[in-house]
Amino acid sequence: MIGYRKKVVIENIKRSFPEKSKEEHLKIAKDFYHHFCDLIVESLKVFTIGREEVKNRMKFLNPEVMNAYFDQGKSVIMAGGHFNNWELFAVAIDEAIKHKSIAIYKPLTNKFFDVKMRETRGKYGLNMIAIKDVKKIFDENLETPSTFIFGTDQSPGNVNKAYWMNFLNQETAVLFGAEKFAKEYDYPVVFACIHKVRRGFYTLEFRDLVSDSAKRPYGEITQLHTLMLEKDILNDPQFWLWSHRRWKKNRPAEVELHKTIENT
Repeated sequence: MIGYRKKVVIENIKRSFPEKSKEEHLKIAKDFYHHFCDLIVESLKVFTIGREEVKNRMKFLNPEVMNAYFDQGKSVIMAGGHFNNWELFAVAIDEAIKHKSIAIYKPLTNKFFDVKMRETRGKYGLNMIAIKDVKKIFDENLETPSTFIFGTDQSPGNVNKAYWMNFLNQETAVLFGAEKFAKEYDYPVVFACIHKVRRGFYTLEFRDLVSDSAKRPYGEITQLHTLMLEKDILNDPQFWLWSHRRWKKNRPAEVELHKTIENT
């Protein structure tokens, strides 16, 4: 796997850590490929993994954060990135919280693999909902305490509708959906961070971001979850998906680059 998108990986790391030396860049890349190989094997295992093994391999450190909202009858927006093993998270989340779990995703072009992905991630309760049906699903679940899960670090299809900010030392287009729906429905926002304990074993930490979404200024929620992911990446860079072409599009001249909001 060491050659997989090597140019993309090295370039992403160099631009994200301009203060580091070439040797340090290569060390991060090497550690990433080591983790990436683990991730591929672990993701294949998800196809056959049993419920008890899921619970053993993905420990939830503070489910009380989510359960408190459930007990209040509140739905939640959950933000997270491609950091550590998100596939294991997908099969573990529904049984770890009281909410109905709903993951928003962009369907794969290959229909066979799209079906397999939905079947695998959803085999223990997670509902996989295509992004085109998001509004409908929110409205259908108004009376059911639900957790709507957004992967927030993918490259937006439409850069003109994205929220542009600095992320890892680069102008970055950030998906705005998590904030959009959090403010529209006034749902609290929680960030999910996965930590790697050792090969094949992880913990997940819920972090409260916002409890009064409707009152927050434009862009604050997006900045909060993006900068929280950035902090995790800076602490453990090898665990982020560096092979993703995250910065493949440039900011149009007419689109604003937002400065960091005070107190984020």
